[in-house]
Amino acid sequence: MHVYTRLLAFILGLTLVPGVFADDWPQWRGPAHTDVSREKSGRWPPQRRWSRNVGWGCTSPIMAGGKLYVMGWTGDRRSGNLRGLDTVFCFDVVTGKQIWKQAYRSPYQGRVRTGDTGGYGGPSSTPTFDSKTGYLYTLSIDGDLNCWDANRSGRQVWSCNFYDKYKVPQRPDVSRGRRDYGYTSSPLVTGNILIMEVGDDEGTLMAFDKKTGERLWTSTCKEPAGHNAGPVPMVVQGIPCVACFGIRKLVVVRTDNGHRGQTLTTFNWTTDYANNIATPAVIGNKIALTSGYNQHKTSLLEVSPKAVRELWSCREYSGASSPVIYKARMYIANGSLRCLDLSNGRLRWRGSSFGHGSCLITAGDDKLIVFGSGKLALVDASPDAKKYHELSRLDGVVKDTCYPHVALSNGIICCKDKAGNLVCFSVR
Repeated sequence: MHVYTRLLAFILGLTLVPGVFADDWPQWRGPAHTDVSREKSGRWPPQRRWSRNVGWGCTSPIMAGGKLYVMGWTGDRRSGNLRGLDTVFCFDVVTGKQIWKQAYRSPYQGRVRTGDTGGYGGPSSTPTFDSKTGYLYTLSIDGDLNCWDANRSGRQVWSCNFYDKYKVPQRPDVSRGRRDYGYTSSPLVTGNILIMEVGDDEGTLMAFDKKTGERLWTSTCKEPAGHNAGPVPMVVQGIPCVACFGIRKLVVVRTDNGHRGQTLTTFNWTTDYANNIATPAVIGNKIALTSGYNQHKTSLLEVSPKAVRELWSCREYSGASSPVIYKARMYIANGSLRCLDLSNGRLRWRGSSFGHGSCLITAGDDKLIVFGSGKLALVDASPDAKKYHELSRLDGVVKDTCYPHVALSNGIICCKDKAGNLVCFSVR
């Protein structure tokens, strides 16, 4: 009995250790970059727990080990140089108590910004938390890559600036005018390395030692970075890779020993203004791409080491929100929420209006949590659903554009808008 008691205490103690929560949301689009959670949707309507304003930016919040990490910009947006501060916050996810914050000087927009400058500003990259080191990685709109020790009050471990170090030029005009929104992609931790979309003539992607910041390799693809949320891991016939959305094409890059950085295959996909905003959605060796602007479509691709084959294409699309794939269905939030048949792209149902919103799946009970246009809704996502079925909804959650994606961890739902209004709800 004594041994059993000690073992039970050890197991219970693990649930209190940062980094070992079963249902963390530690990076862009959740545990597996899919916007799919193992949790159940919980009790609705959700109960509002706390709120803060964390500063301007389209970056999304993440949650890990009972902490919430988020960043935002503060300063005078009307001034000529638009100088201000990026601040990285760490809050208790349940109470909202600030645990620590770190700030550094950063412009409201990247130094080579051009086009549509009234529509964005502040950080667009979502932070990434690495449970093995306790390090948090952030990227500013002006190319400041920072590594923070989350267990030591956010002490800076290492940093570099892509513009300063690699002299990255302004993105070229690929169709209908030049746009450069600065750095938007999120850090990707895989094993002991950190993969970043830099978009330099030395490599579209670069890999760094996650502990020291030393550069380890660059991709053979050297085209400018796209305006998207960064590389997504995938496996193609046993080969570990990342799918990267460059400015003119999708690039699948190998990450296995002896072949790191080599291009496996590519697929041409150019949008007006290089606005490849929605993140590719990966399922096995298949990739779903969606885009507005001149593309106005969603395509499902099958990737092999020799080629990319388009399985289907449809006219339903998302301009900003990333597709979510679950149980032979694909969900996109672009104005209305839409459900597509994954096998052929046909529209199964659509409903409501969420603007440029986002959604996630609770796999524990086949529900969709949808956020956009200031609304937070619970929607039926059972595979046999034939129409939009809204189960519950809250209105007036936030006031500004809902580009940041909704997040869920251990019964806490976190919503944020472009103006930095952050609201947390409990469905426990």
